[in-house]
Amino acid sequence: MNQRTPDEPLDEARETEPVLVSYEQTRLPRRGPMTPRQRQLLIIVSVLAAFVIVIVAILLWRWRNAESAEEKTNVVVSVKVGKAERQPIAAQISAIGTIWPRDKADVAAKVSAQIKKMGLLKNRVVRAGEVIAVLESRDLQAQRAEAVAALNEARANERSITTGTIPKTNAEDQKALFDARAKVNNTRAVYERRRVLYEKGGISKKDLEASQLDLTTAEDELRLQEQTVALRARSLNPNDRALAAAKVAEAQQHLATLDAQLGYATIRSPITGIVTDQFQYEGEFAATGAKLVSIADVSQVIVKAPFADTVVAKLKVGDAASVQPTDAPGQEMKGQITLLGRSSDPTNRTVEVWVTLGNSAGQLRANGAAQVTVFAESKTDAVVVPTSAVTLEATNADEGTVMVVDAQNVAHETKVTVGVRTADKMEITEGLQGGETVVVEGNFSLPDGTKVEIAKEEEKKGEDEKSKEEK
Repeated sequence: MNQRTPDEPLDEARETEPVLVSYEQTRLPRRGPMTPRQRQLLIIVSVLAAFVIVIVAILLWRWRNAESAEEKTNVVVSVKVGKAERQPIAAQISAIGTIWPRDKADVAAKVSAQIKKMGLLKNRVVRAGEVIAVLESRDLQAQRAEAVAALNEARANERSITTGTIPKTNAEDQKALFDARAKVNNTRAVYERRRVLYEKGGISKKDLEASQLDLTTAEDELRLQEQTVALRARSLNPNDRALAAAKVAEAQQHLATLDAQLGYATIRSPITGIVTDQFQYEGEFAATGAKLVSIADVSQVIVKAPFADTVVAKLKVGDAASVQPTDAPGQEMKGQITLLGRSSDPTNRTVEVWVTLGNSAGQLRANGAAQVTVFAESKTDAVVVPTSAVTLEATNADEGTVMVVDAQNVAHETKVTVGVRTADKMEITEGLQGGETVVVEGNFSLPDGTKVEIAKEEEKKGEDEKSKEEK
């Protein structure tokens, strides 16, 4: 290996470097700055590339949207449907009421006496006028006998004073009065017969005038005798006559009082009904005013229920109502409103409503509780749909939407206005005309224009209804 000295020139290095440089220059020629034309072409190419990318992105987006729309139109949702029908509807409002008998009577003793006769009457049906108790009345019967005797004595005294102190003279005057009346009747009859004969020419006028004179004389004697009897009656002391008449009236009143008390001893039922309570029994002493039994007529009952005064404003006498007794679940009885209270309870702002209904079978017990449901705002021809068919904007809102299914089974969103509401139905006042098919199940968040498939059971039900209508 040759070693060079430090003094030797670097000839080899100098000789090899130009060779290397020229080699690199032949492989990678050196570039100068871009010309304006090259810069312009580069900008145009960049813009065209960006434009192509945007066009491709738009086409891709449209293709995807078209594909999703096609998938959307091909989606079929299974739903259950119902009909918007024209039928009666009324708002149902309920309250708890108390059952009262139509008639009720508390029978009490009007006189104090021992109960002589009285059976076990509780829960027994009694008729109006039926004897339910008999009180001891022997002392009253004795008092009545005394009153009858006093009345007879008062009447005899009155007759003595009225007819005077000389019975024979009075008798003669009465006889003369009767004779005068008989003579008048006889002479009148003779005169009538002679008048008929005179008209026929059977007697002379002299005989007729003689009969007329006899009639006039008899009438004068009758008037005289009547005045004689009247003068004799007026000649008595008026005070004595008035006193005698007052004593007779007093005796009659006392006898009537005892008859009434004897009537009170026999206690009768004032009404027909059931004995709900019996307070005293045979052998006990009944004081005046003490209750013996309570009788209730439950053939008809009145259910009295408190309703809010705002609700009562919508009710009227005669509106239908239903009653469900709390002690007989499942039983529902129909009645009607017979009375609306004219005053409101200031504490809870309620008004008492009476519902009368028949109870001939005795299903309802007096003083029992029952749920009263009244039907307010009754309408006979309203467009009604199931409650589940309406999607309200809010719970208490009057507006909402209904999905209506057309003939091609496409659901369309329809805005409606709601009127009367019940537990399972709603009245549609605006938006439907009646007869439309509406979605009742599956309508929540169902897009407008969605194709739907009616459940088979619904189709079968619709076919059955259609066949019934055709028949």
